[in-house]
Amino acid sequence: MKGAARRVTLEVVGWLLVVAGIAALVLPGPGLLMLFGGLAVLSQQYEWAERRLDPVKYRALKGAAESVETPLRILLSTSGALLLVAAGVLWSIKPDAPSWWAFSDSWWLPGGIATGITQIVSGIVALALLVYSYRRFHGKPEAVAALERDIDRADRSA
Repeated sequence: MKGAARRVTLEVVGWLLVVAGIAALVLPGPGLLMLFGGLAVLSQQYEWAERRLDPVKYRALKGAAESVETPLRILLSTSGALLLVAAGVLWSIKPDAPSWWAFSDSWWLPGGIATGITQIVSGIVALALLVYSYRRFHGKPEAVAALERDIDRADRSA
């Protein structure tokens, strides 16, 4: 019974992460990261998920490398992460709705402190990933070239 419960839990968690990751590819959020996490969980049970793990991982790293290619991208990524933290602080404080707000006050900053904390944590994770990407890829063409080779190799084996 214990094995069946573990299997069902892994299934649910894995598929939830995959679906959320696919949604986050077009919505705000770390889509490839969630997709990779979901495939990592599902790869414990399915060979097809294990085969797709490396291509997704290397594409996520490619996105990380591209995010620190130019000073403008670094500035925009950093600004976006700091804006997310600031929005989280605003959500957590939850000031009164401004006079120009045309909708019901209940629609002003919905979700309360839970939404604020999620935004703050997401902004901190984004900043940490930006620092990681900068240290690993910025000004290191050999690291980006090695990543390109890894992507090609993973695509051939998938």
